[in-house]
Amino acid sequence: MTISSLNNGIRMALATVVEHKMRSFLTILGVIIGTGAVIGVGSIIAGLDGAITGLLRSFGPTTVIVTKTAAMGNSTRQERSRKPLTLENARAIAERCPAVEHVSPYLMPGGGLRRTRYKGNDYYGIQMAGTEEGYAFGGTTMKYGRFFTDTENTHHMPVVVIGEDIQKHLVPDADPVGKWIDVDGHEFEVVGVMDRPATQLPGSDDNRILIPYFTMRKMFPNATEHMLIAIAYPGMVEEAQDQIRTVLRLERRVPYHDPDSFAITTAEQMIEQFHSVTATVALVMVILSSIGLLVGGIGVMNIMLVSVTERTREIGIRKAIGARKSDIILQFLTEAVVLTALGGILGLTLGWSISLLAGLAFPNLPTAVPLWAAASGVMVSVGVGLFFGIWPASRAARLDPVEALRYE
Repeated sequence: MTISSLNNGIRMALATVVEHKMRSFLTILGVIIGTGAVIGVGSIIAGLDGAITGLLRSFGPTTVIVTKTAAMGNSTRQERSRKPLTLENARAIAERCPAVEHVSPYLMPGGGLRRTRYKGNDYYGIQMAGTEEGYAFGGTTMKYGRFFTDTENTHHMPVVVIGEDIQKHLVPDADPVGKWIDVDGHEFEVVGVMDRPATQLPGSDDNRILIPYFTMRKMFPNATEHMLIAIAYPGMVEEAQDQIRTVLRLERRVPYHDPDSFAITTAEQMIEQFHSVTATVALVMVILSSIGLLVGGIGVMNIMLVSVTERTREIGIRKAIGARKSDIILQFLTEAVVLTALGGILGLTLGWSISLLAGLAFPNLPTAVPLWAAASGVMVSVGVGLFFGIWPASRAARLDPVEALRYE
């Protein structure tokens, strides 16, 4: 095979594509869809992975989160039936875990749509919780004002810190510190506005409303669901986890042969769990998109067989003037590869468009076509052309020149 013969094969293949535009497009439609799905979904998964990884890391490298059920994934019925974590558990960790610098309870009020209001501006779907001053040591920074203090917590003061999007909705273009807002029918003074986390889940708003823990207990006396947020000393995260596990097993009277009745997770552990989830999604995506590539490959093989039949006399003439079997195989393989490569390029454009539209729909989703997805999509489409073009090319090469010249 020479460069000139390859160039001639590519020119002939392109001429055939131009001559039969619609037939060629329908032939490679499956390749376009399969490649576009790989690239488009790959870009969304990569963006989602980056966003959630950044969100989890925003908790801080020394943050240890204790929950009743698993922090990631679906909880089992047995996990949901566990008794809730308590304020006493948090106090025990603070007193008996030397590797823990701060620990704060995080009390959640339970189900129901929560609302906040200021001068006729309503905001629904707030994420309300009661916590303590130590929560802010996990990396919370303030856009306006300050975080509430332990003194305000102890005295059940009606103060609140709010998320950035709530501030923009209730008090746009102004400092809300000192203003009183209605939170689920209770009046609270705003003492601070938290900065938006460095990254957030795509399409989500910073709709946090944090209230002093004892104020929340007074407001919702029946609330029992806690999460504990512990801040370990630098370099002592593993020691902190071991100490927390020991203390909680004693506090919750877990028999030595039974598993933990709680879950301890760090940001890095949650990231690893999420990566395993995205890897599974990526595998399913590849399997589904391969169906489109398989359909496209069958279409390419079918149209190449038709092309061999249509060009039987041409093949006979080429063989009669000295063309070898390898030249015929090269001609038809090149045509199949050019077809599927064009499908791969169009699929790349489709995938890029999907990524762009996802980025416009979810501004917080940092979608970008990953290099591996673009390269693999085009390479797989070329591979499809090679694989499904072998039989038609071999059939063309085996034609008897005398019989081919007689073909009408």
